[in-house]
Amino acid sequence: MPSKPSARLAALTVAAVCSAASTVLVTAPAHADGVRIHDIQGDTRISPYAGRQVTDVTGIVTGIRTYGSSRGFWIQDPVPDADPATSEGVFVFTGSTPKGVAVGDAVAVSGTVTEYVPGGASSGNQSLTQITRPAFTVVSGGNPVPAATVIDARSVPAAYAPAGDPAANGSIDALPLRPSAYALDRYESLEGMNVQVSDTRVVGATDPYTELWVTVKPRENRNRRGGTVYGSYDAQNTGRLQIQSLGSAAAFPDANVGDTLAGATTGPLDFNQYGGYTLVANELGTLEEGGLRRETTRRQHAGELSVATYNVENLDPSDDTFAAHAAAIVDHLRSPDIVALEEVQDDNGAVDDATVTAGVTVTRLIDAVEAAGGPRYDWRSVDPVDKADGGEPGGNIRQVFLFDPERVSFTDRAGGDATTAVGVTKVRGKAALTVSPGRVDPASAAFENSRKPLAGEFVFRGRTVIVIANHFASKGGDQSLTSQYQPPSRGSETQRHLQAKAVHDFTAKILTTQKNAAVVALGDINDFEFSRTTEILEGDGTLWSAIKSLPPGERYSYVYQGNSQVLDQILISPSIRRGGTFSYDSVHLNAEFHDQISDHDPQVLRFRP
Repeated sequence: MPSKPSARLAALTVAAVCSAASTVLVTAPAHADGVRIHDIQGDTRISPYAGRQVTDVTGIVTGIRTYGSSRGFWIQDPVPDADPATSEGVFVFTGSTPKGVAVGDAVAVSGTVTEYVPGGASSGNQSLTQITRPAFTVVSGGNPVPAATVIDARSVPAAYAPAGDPAANGSIDALPLRPSAYALDRYESLEGMNVQVSDTRVVGATDPYTELWVTVKPRENRNRRGGTVYGSYDAQNTGRLQIQSLGSAAAFPDANVGDTLAGATTGPLDFNQYGGYTLVANELGTLEEGGLRRETTRRQHAGELSVATYNVENLDPSDDTFAAHAAAIVDHLRSPDIVALEEVQDDNGAVDDATVTAGVTVTRLIDAVEAAGGPRYDWRSVDPVDKADGGEPGGNIRQVFLFDPERVSFTDRAGGDATTAVGVTKVRGKAALTVSPGRVDPASAAFENSRKPLAGEFVFRGRTVIVIANHFASKGGDQSLTSQYQPPSRGSETQRHLQAKAVHDFTAKILTTQKNAAVVALGDINDFEFSRTTEILEGDGTLWSAIKSLPPGERYSYVYQGNSQVLDQILISPSIRRGGTFSYDSVHLNAEFHDQISDHDPQVLRFRP
């Protein structure tokens, strides 16, 4: 029975993209008869039959996808060859819901072998081998599905990926697969096949797209809360695997980090833009809760100044999360003296009408904090130029200082606005800001289409503390860990490096003016504590990222693709660090949970100035 792809494929979905724009096609106007699936897959990532017509490719249907823009079914040859590098499964892309075919059918498929790159060639993603424009015949029904290949700790190598071919700009596409040597090669050798994982721990909570992450290596960089910590560029955590389902979204489990998918999770192994290798389950394990609870930090002592950073994820007046954010600040962060907020949107959110003020947004949060039993915070910020700071179009996100006026005072110095650069001067022998609040180097190319750092001068028990709130450029556009280019390119770093240099140099001016000045630079740095971005911020001891005072297993504020990692940081000047009286806490209350109100965990620093 024939089944043809739609003339125009829908936009990107979480499953995969199969559009003409994302095709990597090796054209050869030829036909191939008597070809088996392992011949099509070959022993490299690119099919030797790409661009060719194949006839009567036989296999057993192992799964059918009826949703999204990547509709079709998987088939697998029940009689494998002896080569572990050649997959026995392949996806048949129909474009519309397949009709007249069921799991267990033996089919003969004719069509064109094509390599599709989810997200397009510019994404750097690996391609997915498919049979497109298919015509297929059901030979028989009710056949046993080929036994699932088990993916476990013993079968996935410790090394992540081979180094790419320098002659191919670092691509691994043409390299022979070595599934016993590299994790990505092992997964690629199973592309399209029926696979199984069992009793796997959840390392990435269920997200709105009904997907989660597990690990097949329970001991790999595990922390005490059940996550898998990403602690260096050379430790990509090879046991991570994304799980989706061929069943209904309503039946997908709401899982947190540390939960377990008990029993077998079985289905075809796919590759998509937002997770790379993904087990698309016909059968899901049973969710067993791990009992993870949101953390609460201790309250600051009377003589301690507590400073926090918290990304509230595009907060605007229309959101229903104000009470939850207030509870996080009051109950879990213990009402810090100063809270630097990131991603506060303007007073009408994403409506693009030139509104830049955020008083309504901030006041709603302040009211909610007070209603939750916290202090009546005061606040300071600088409104951005409309559409100049990136983020959600129309939202005009910015950093905001909340502070408890019963504990700290803010030193106001007039003149700070969106385009005026804050400077450093000396007042009575001490470093002072020329404007407060003010923005650091707002005209610099480093902050083009990105948030400008917000600097403010505070006084706690007679001691001045200068706080710089940051929200650096995101990692958007970087190649993924599963990229065809190894090591993957991190092009977004270029701007963050410039931003880090600007903040470092501004801090250095403060310390040149007053050697023992208390400076705190904090926020969503959008980079790791071991990154070059952090090294530039720290410089030659100008600042130090205090999250490094925590044990390695505690160093994370964000969970991405099953990796618990650092994006949010609080950096301190030498006088704070040398005092030895500071304490640091990454308060895990969002990133590990399926019902998170932000994708970031707040960070809290306490010290005696």
